[in-house]
Amino acid sequence: MKRLIKNGVLVDAQGEYRQDLLIEDGVIRARAAAIEPDGETELIDASGCYVMPGGIDVHTHFNIDVGIARSCDDFFSGTRAAACGGTTTIIDHMGFGPAGCNLHHQLARYHDYAADQAVIDYGFHGVVQHVDDAILHEMACMVEAGVSSFKLYLTYQYKLGDTDVLRALTRLKEVGALTAVHPENDAAIAERRAALLAAGHTAPYYHALSRPLECEAEAIGRMINLARLAVDAPLYIVHLSNGLGLEYLKLARRQGQPVWVETCPQYLLLDEQCYYKENGVDYLLSPPLRSRREQDKLWVGIAAGDIDTVATDHCNFSHAQRMTLSGGDFSRCPNGLPGVENRMLLLFTHGVLGGRISPSRFVALTSANSARLFGLWPRKGNLQLGSDADLVLMDPRGETLIRHAALHDNGDYSPYEGMRCPGRIRLTLSRGEIVARDGEFLGRRGHGRFLARAPFDPALAPELQSPCSTVAG
Repeated sequence: MKRLIKNGVLVDAQGEYRQDLLIEDGVIRARAAAIEPDGETELIDASGCYVMPGGIDVHTHFNIDVGIARSCDDFFSGTRAAACGGTTTIIDHMGFGPAGCNLHHQLARYHDYAADQAVIDYGFHGVVQHVDDAILHEMACMVEAGVSSFKLYLTYQYKLGDTDVLRALTRLKEVGALTAVHPENDAAIAERRAALLAAGHTAPYYHALSRPLECEAEAIGRMINLARLAVDAPLYIVHLSNGLGLEYLKLARRQGQPVWVETCPQYLLLDEQCYYKENGVDYLLSPPLRSRREQDKLWVGIAAGDIDTVATDHCNFSHAQRMTLSGGDFSRCPNGLPGVENRMLLLFTHGVLGGRISPSRFVALTSANSARLFGLWPRKGNLQLGSDADLVLMDPRGETLIRHAALHDNGDYSPYEGMRCPGRIRLTLSRGEIVARDGEFLGRRGHGRFLARAPFDPALAPELQSPCSTVAG
């Protein structure tokens, strides 16, 4: 089927264009100031809307088992929510497997989880639980299988020490992979948590006190230095929540080091006061929510081009799960927030319509930079001819009230409940197929395809983005 999108403003990471766009066989076939439909073409009127590449969320956790609980979103409900929120591709961070398992163990398991379930296209990040010669050798085979990025953890059950981190960084660079890292100083957190619990401090707010920003920033600085020692291994910092860590990253970049950074809507819009709410356990995640002062620093980084991507770290545990497991004790509560359905609208509202960023910068943050970093360019994240017709129509008019009752995940709450957002998401297309319209899911289970991603290519990696854009005819 052919579809023609008329009367909208096309937006990519470089600029804005008053053009029509023709879709055929799931890809973008033509762009021009005026394209006339034939009798076989379905017309989509995008008057008043921005026509943008569909969102790429490179940080989700669907169907993850964290030991004490399994998240309530699987690859069907999670990608359904993503589609309704304007996201057309996800890259999921695979959870830990059994102790001592090889890298392919979790890859096989996650292929089983997602096959015939996902409603949009998807990929996986590898997860490194331990490092030995066999694991280092296996990394090349994983890249050949389309997994060209790997996550290291500096905390949690399978945290890695500096020696193993250095070995992994060195090998991943050799095989053409990008290293992503969860940076928190595990020893400092353990010491602080133990002291708080010994004093009887178990309320949600003490979660934030147990993981201060210095624990995150120190680990960021350490990873930067280890990556430097690994002959400038490319490094990607996930879910940045504070300004000090951003300063370390900016310093590294000024010295020519290949480092990129992601933040999430929760760190831009929610703050530590949420932990004082009656449902404070619903906001427990790591790193924790910070102060409004830290929010402001991240927004400055967003506007200046110092932050490269906005993802969600969607890891959904219901309020019922949280209370049953924890009884209100932060140390026994599974960590993570839902948000895959809200990312695009929240950043559009508070970024573009709030005057902080241009529409083109929005595209860079939500799709283009992710596609370049994670081996999906030029198939995803742009409006070039021949690229997949993954599109979202963003309407700056009207207003959207976020209510969990209208969302499409499997949870029972939204951390953004009651927020009024100027603008709305009119339409989402995945490879030319309409998967959501005005908040209604129209896709189908199994439409999504596994994306075998290309090796990391430094020539494609994003440079610092300019906050301005141009309008072209």
